[in-house]
Formats: sequence, C-alpha cells, structure tokens
Amino acid sequence: MNSKAMLNAYPDSLGGSLGAAADLLARPELQGAFGSFYILPSVFDSDLDRGFSIISYDLNRRLASEADLARLRALGLDLKLDFVLNHLSVLSPQFQDILRRGDASPYRDFFIDWNAFWQGHGRMTPQGYIQPDPSAMKDMFLRKPGLPLLMVRLPDGREVPYWNTFYQEVRYAPLEEQALMAALPLQYGEAHALAERVNPAMQAGTPPEQIDFGDLSAFREDVLALLNSSRRYLGQMDLNLESPLVWDFYRDTLGRLAGYGASIIRLDAFAYAPKAPGRRNFLNEPETWDVLARIDAMAKPLGLSLLPEIHAAYGEHSYEGIARRGYMTYDFFLPGLIIDALENHDGSALAAWAQEIQDKRLRTVSMLGCHDGIPMLDLKGLIPEARIQALIDLIVSRGGLIKNLHGQKNVYYQVNATYFSALGEDERKLILARALQMFMPGKPQVWYLDLFAGKNDLAAVARGGEAGHKEINRTNLTAEQISRALASDVVARQLELLRLRNACPAFGFDAHLTVDIPRPGTLRLLWQRDGATAELTADLVRYAARIRTSGWAQAGELEL
Repeated sequence: MNSKAMLNAYPDSLGGSLGAAADLLARPELQGAFGSFYILPSVFDSDLDRGFSIISYDLNRRLASEADLARLRALGLDLKLDFVLNHLSVLSPQFQDILRRGDASPYRDFFIDWNAFWQGHGRMTPQGYIQPDPSAMKDMFLRKPGLPLLMVRLPDGREVPYWNTFYQEVRYAPLEEQALMAALPLQYGEAHALAERVNPAMQAGTPPEQIDFGDLSAFREDVLALLNSSRRYLGQMDLNLESPLVWDFYRDTLGRLAGYGASIIRLDAFAYAPKAPGRRNFLNEPETWDVLARIDAMAKPLGLSLLPEIHAAYGEHSYEGIARRGYMTYDFFLPGLIIDALENHDGSALAAWAQEIQDKRLRTVSMLGCHDGIPMLDLKGLIPEARIQALIDLIVSRGGLIKNLHGQKNVYYQVNATYFSALGEDERKLILARALQMFMPGKPQVWYLDLFAGKNDLAAVARGGEAGHKEINRTNLTAEQISRALASDVVARQLELLRLRNACPAFGFDAHLTVDIPRPGTLRLLWQRDGATAELTADLVRYAARIRTSGWAQAGELEL
C-alpha cells in the first residue's frame, strides 16, 4: 500500500455521480493531489445509513459504473472500498428468501436466529423471544435500547426473532376500507371506523399491538393478523459466522471487490461479528482476531490489503492489537489531538502520539473529518478527560451535535460537525491542521468536505429525521460549488500541501521522523529518507507554519 494521500467521498458527493468525481479528479487543479480514493458504500446497492446497509455488492446503477471505476484507476488512483462483515440488509436476496420460504430456505441459518443462539441461556417470553439471563447479558455491549432483535413473520405464520445490532424499521400498510371488506366479513361503516382508528395511531408510531381498538375491539385479532401478514421491514441483519454459506459469501464478496479494482478493503463493523453467550460481543477475543486472520487469508491472494475499523479509547490499546497482527490501523486520535493543539496552543500531546507511532512502527491511516463525527472520546488516556470535555463543549458551541448512545452521556464517541466548523471556521486553522496531518506519520485520508472548507449543514440535519445529526457533515457539492471553491485560497493551499506530501521523497512508511517542541506553542516535525528532508515548524499560537524541503528537484521553502 502506498503512503500517498487518499480522497474520501460518497459516489455522489462531488457533482452527483462517480463519473462526475472522476471528471473532477482529472482537472489540472487536482493533479498530483491524491494517490488513492476511498469510495463509501453507497456505491453499492444499499438502502439505509447512506450505504452501510448493503443489499448486494452490485454497483448502484444510479451513481456508478464499472467504466467510472476504470477511469479512476486510469488516473493512477488506488481504490479503497468497504466490506461490511457484521450484517446485510433485510432486502438482501438471502434474507428475502427466508421471508418467502421460511425453513425451506437454504439461508435459514445465514443470519442469527436469536432463540437458537440463546437456547439454554434465558427464558422464553410470551412475545416469542428468549430473554437472556442477566448473567449472560451483563457484559454485553449494546448499540441501542432494548434487545438487538427483529421479529419477522415466516410464511407459516410463525414469528421468529433475528439478531439485529443496528438499525431496524417495521412498516405496515395503511388499512383501506375495500381491502378490509375483502379480507373480513365487515360492513363499510365498520371498515371505515377501523381505518379511522388504526391508521392515525400507526402514523404516530404506535405498534399495532398497542393500539386501543375501543368499541371495535371485537375486530382486533383479525385486523392484527391482516396487518402482520403484509408487514415489511428495513434493517441491518447480523450474519451467522457458524454458517458455511456466510464464509462462501465473504469469499465471493472479496473477489467481487477485487474485480472492481480495489486494493484496500475497509472492514466495517468487523468487531461485532463474532458472538457468544455471556460475552461482550464487541471485539470478543481471540475470536475477532481469528475471523480477521481467516478473512486476510482470503484477501491476500487477491492482492487486497485489509484496514480493520474500530473505535476504542486510547487506553484500551485496541489500535496496538490491530497493528501487532500486521494490519494498518486508523488513527482516530489525530482529529481530536490537532484540535487540542490548536485551541490550547500546545502540541505536546500531538508530539507524544507522533513519537509513539514512530517508535512502535505503527502503519496508520490518518484523517481530520470523515463520514461520521469527530472521534473525541477516543482520546481517553491521551489527554485528561476534563480537557476532552472542554473540547467537546467548544465544538458544540460552534454548532456541533452529540447524540449519546441510548441516552448515556460519554458513551457515544463522536461529535458531529464539519472539521472547518469545529475549528471556528477559521481558514488559518484549517490550513495548519492540514499541514499537521500531512506531516504526521501514516497515509493521509482527506474528507472531501474538509478539502472544500465545508460548514455545518444544519438544514440537512433538520431534514434527516432520527439520524439527521450525521448529515451535518455529508453535504453533496455541485460542480458549480466545487469550481468556486477551487478558486479560493483555503482550497488551493490544501492542494499544495497534498501535492508536496505525495511528491517529496522524504515521506513514507519507511522514512524517519524527528519530533520536538523548540519552544512553547510550537511543534517541529522533520522527515528524512534517502538524503531528502521535509521539515514543518508550526506556530500553534499564530496558526502559521514554515515548511522547508531539501534533497529533491522541487526543494524550497513554503510559508503558511
């Protein structure tokens, strides 16, 4: 894997399609700025969570084509694509086959039957699912309130719970008078009264079983049966690692991603995949590493490098566990450390982290912003918690949003904001932040909206509903907006830094980095390799910097 900078975007982020993004990357202004492109998974056939609920790994025909991917490769860009290990959409062919054929489906065990999983570790409830014993649940990490299951109706009328860690939605068709009269022995007045009572309650989010039928209660069971016979689902259903068909699917998917031209595979939600009763069921050890090794054995012959994605506090040292096994690891600490350095005029924590990466020879992918929030709580153990909280409060005061994980403060690890807005929309800070990222170890990943100095999109948040907080940093840019931004100094300076980072031979995974603090409020990073040098001296008080390079054709000095 090369260490050149990597663009990160949805297929429709830059002009509305992957083809438009390829047009942009072919423009003279972006020549030499990027060596890789991480395309988020809405490039595939997907429904929810802007791509992370995958129906199939077919390309999304509205946004991308194999010709678009070929154009990107022809521009000299390595491709990074997502592989979501833990789950598939309810709308996947595998889950839909279960809904059509029930126990006769070859995919009956492709997903995790909740009751089969917990057999012997809990009690059956009147609702038809096993409530695990408290001793079996006490350590389990939950991403949402309540049990992570979705009750689905099989063709024989049975209700079966399936494991569902993330999003779910159950939809019922509105009652219509003529349909009610065709299904039940009702007069029109009765059918009309039922529709008038049931439909508004369902629109308000009341589950059918909880609707008060009042003087129409004699029809309750028949109406519930009718509603349940045609209910529809959305959701991300957890895969069963005990099924050989799942491993066949994994192998086929890796082959398909390689066929698209991918060289880097980001493993999304991989730490949730291995499960066992009584365990945390997030990063179970050693099972998680065993699964990772098995996936890696499939990936290597295809020329694929794996990039496992996991958020955890620094003090847990999960990043070291990934690196120790030979994988690249995300530097989720860098975004917060740079904000800390700029806002507190103190680069000591950032310097210590840079030195640790160098000393331990960690191979990282770094970033400022990304498709999710800014991961501030990952910093626990790197800087004092009071200082972390002060930074969170500062970003929120600048329009950032926090959605705590099922209501628990300091459980959700991200603050949703654009990086530019998190820095108070100060162009000097953004340019210096980018310079610091370019001089930190690792492969720099650049969120498209950061490159174009995007601001918090609160209108998108308002439109986004329950998960709208994430839309604050996902604004699609039109070709006109991009052209205007390319003429601005804040974008031109970042592109200049990206070209320097990619072209100067002083940088690289095998280069040597020297880190020091010449005086309070400054930070110096010096790269050396094969006679070439690149030195950044950052002034964290004035938000300025000087870059000096030597030993290569374009050696010189740059003031920021």
